[in-house]
Amino acid sequence: MPHFHIEYSANLEEVVDMQALCEAIRAAAASIETFPTPGIRVRAIRVDHVAMADGDPKHGFIDLSVRLREGRPEDVKKDAITKIFAALKEAMAPVMETHSVALSAEMRDIDAALSPKFGNVRDHLESSP
Repeated sequence: MPHFHIEYSANLEEVVDMQALCEAIRAAAASIETFPTPGIRVRAIRVDHVAMADGDPKHGFIDLSVRLREGRPEDVKKDAITKIFAALKEAMAPVMETHSVALSAEMRDIDAALSPKFGNVRDHLESSP
């Protein structure tokens, strides 16, 4: 953990490099001590049907949901979401100069007892010198 889910309005598809945005979020998360690198997952899902604000289809959104295993202190989580949201805002700044975009983020804990995990990603990471 953590898992980052980006939902974005389809009208941003042509103006936002979603792979680059995923990488920006991944890199920001990897720089935060409380997030173990092997557990970081960032995914983006396009939302085709959207109604926003005054109904004008020019408006777009990016909603970032962060799920992480419970147990981190509130101040650590607040610091982490602040850094992640700053990375999102920085990545989106050029687009927001010319497009109407709403950004949001939410971090929530996952009950470890109800969220089994298994994987071998750690076995396939390059060793650090």
